[in-house]
Amino acid sequence: MQKKQCIAMLLAGGEGRRLAPFTSKLAKPAVPFGGKYRIIDFTLSNCANSDINTVGVLTQYRPLVLNSYLGIGSPWDLDRRNGGVTILPPFMHQEGGDWYKGTANAIYQNIGFIDQYDPEYVLVISGDHVYKMDYAKMLDYHIEKNADITISVIEVPWEETSRFGIMNTSEDYKITEFEEKPANAKSNLASMGIYIFNWKLLKEYLILDEQNENSSNDFGKDVIPKMLNNDCNLYAYPFQGYWKDVGTISSLWQANMDLLEENPDLDLYDSSWKIYSVNPNQPPQYIAPSAKVSSCLINEGCVVEGNIHRSVLFYGVEVGSQSSIKESIIMPNVKIGRNVSIYKAIIGEGSVIEDGVQIGNIDCDEISVIDNNSVLSKQNDKTSKDNNQTSNENEKTIDGGAAI
Repeated sequence: MQKKQCIAMLLAGGEGRRLAPFTSKLAKPAVPFGGKYRIIDFTLSNCANSDINTVGVLTQYRPLVLNSYLGIGSPWDLDRRNGGVTILPPFMHQEGGDWYKGTANAIYQNIGFIDQYDPEYVLVISGDHVYKMDYAKMLDYHIEKNADITISVIEVPWEETSRFGIMNTSEDYKITEFEEKPANAKSNLASMGIYIFNWKLLKEYLILDEQNENSSNDFGKDVIPKMLNNDCNLYAYPFQGYWKDVGTISSLWQANMDLLEENPDLDLYDSSWKIYSVNPNQPPQYIAPSAKVSSCLINEGCVVEGNIHRSVLFYGVEVGSQSSIKESIIMPNVKIGRNVSIYKAIIGEGSVIEDGVQIGNIDCDEISVIDNNSVLSKQNDKTSKDNNQTSNENEKTIDGGAAI
């Protein structure tokens, strides 16, 4: 293989339990987002736009749909003879085989894949975040600082610091302390899960980490603290743009609503930084004379006869007359009948909502969730007041629905 300066390793194997029920049969990076995309489109597009043309995608949990979606990488211009997209599931070897035990172990198990490109640097990224970033600028920063590791960071609200790995730095962003999900943080610079490593050094630490029986084989818990304790040169790379971890129902809903602002922070219409995806090749959308639509993303193949406000409709959605949809996400190929009312909900792919059903309640701030391929009739009509609570977040799930 031709030598590469930098290759990317994209971690896409997370189970994503907090995104249930949408991840019950689907890897989190493959969850639909933003009307026509899947979550992984953002990191793959960032790689393509940053001229990083060799990407190893590490899959594990429910990979069937994700693997099929990735194909040979053509939608992201990553179908290359030397490089491109390579799917890297766990595999058997002479001593047996293991699932990926942690983020560091996932990279360790693919040392052979990385070595064949003999890179100077390895970019480690996650497939479950939405953002636009020029990784080439981060690599320039890494080289300029003569760093061993560079970690991209973003300022988060202080009350959310306990959810993240937090960096304490000097004035020039040299990392002096790393705290994994601290109860009382000293800084609000949160790790975005984007790392650039000097490959030869990282390889040494991965081998040492694998030999430590007490290690959880995780970058945040084990490898990075070890490198910091050994006086390696760690720098934080401050990021100023939009970034969202869409790992929960509430964050998935909010990130979609963010796209509906008049001037959204995550600009999908920037021709200089396109977000690429697999084109479902649907017919044109149709908005009937009786329909009223405002502040919405309406994708191809939709047929709208009702009223829709501040909502995201994926491809192939049908909305009947006299129906009202507000502040909701309607995933692909959902059929909604007449006189249906939907407020602040996420309707799973392929579901059928029969005439007269009410989902959600304008007097309630909770997010109603309908599982994929559900069928809801007026007989099993659910409002947010009588749904089954599934978590302590502001979200509720309606059980599968009954066949008519």
